[in-house]
Amino acid sequence: MVRKKYVVTGGSGFIGSHIVDKLINENHDVVVIDNNSNQRDPIINPKAIYHNLDISNSGNEKQIENILQTSSGVFHCAASIDVQESIKNPYKYEKNNTIGTLNILQAAVKTNIKRVIYSSSAAVYGDTDIVPIKEDSAINPISPYGAQKYYGEIMCKVFSELHGLETCCLRYFNAFGERQKISGAYATVIGIFKYQIENNLPLTITGDGEQKRDFIYVKDLANANYLSMMSNSEFYGEVFNLGSGSNFTINEIANCLESEKRYIPAVKEPRESLALIEKANQLLNWYPSTNVENWIKDNLKV
Repeated sequence: MVRKKYVVTGGSGFIGSHIVDKLINENHDVVVIDNNSNQRDPIINPKAIYHNLDISNSGNEKQIENILQTSSGVFHCAASIDVQESIKNPYKYEKNNTIGTLNILQAAVKTNIKRVIYSSSAAVYGDTDIVPIKEDSAINPISPYGAQKYYGEIMCKVFSELHGLETCCLRYFNAFGERQKISGAYATVIGIFKYQIENNLPLTITGDGEQKRDFIYVKDLANANYLSMMSNSEFYGEVFNLGSGSNFTINEIANCLESEKRYIPAVKEPRESLALIEKANQLLNWYPSTNVENWIKDNLKV
């Protein structure tokens, strides 16, 4: 395979850092753009070139363009990602997620980038009674974060139609795995459980714990990103669900850990998520490899 240069925005974060590792392991050159707003301790592969830069700052447009020069493609992962925080602070999220995406797409066009892989989210679907969720299921976000992710998808399609920029939008369901945040606003439920176990705390469960989630392993997401970039197909705003194709209640996840549980008041969130992943199977030849229950038993036992 020909060695190429790729840019990963948000490349020192949870999912982005795994994409960086995948690219480097495949013998490509990688440039990371990240301002570490989601990471107290950024994850930086020493073989990557790193730029500390805020992509949502319009004053950085020329720097972004200079970094993208001579790159073969961009993986756009950078975003503010906490759903509940987006409800409390929508203006911050609007700037980071909407303007940041627009700046990357504009720079990609100006520097003749072939393809942008956009990290979207199952949050675009909101709360739905119809599962499994297909890519053409109704879009009904119930948070600013979900709405902003969908706006990013729309802009990807618009830039494809206006400028011929190839774009591919990957809707992540509930990511888990190594390097997940274990505390703070950006922690995932499995990350929170990990922190609580390590600190001899009860597992906190919102509501009745019967909400169902489709958990997808972070290295499977990194592989899907890689396959999307390397695909010989042409993508012009194409959308793919990335989940495991199965779901579990939060209670079932907690029961894997055989630890004390504490229930706290419910928050506004979808009752159930479950991805239909046939499209990614067929067009990307992508299949998830790691079951969440097995991973928890191997990595988070008390």
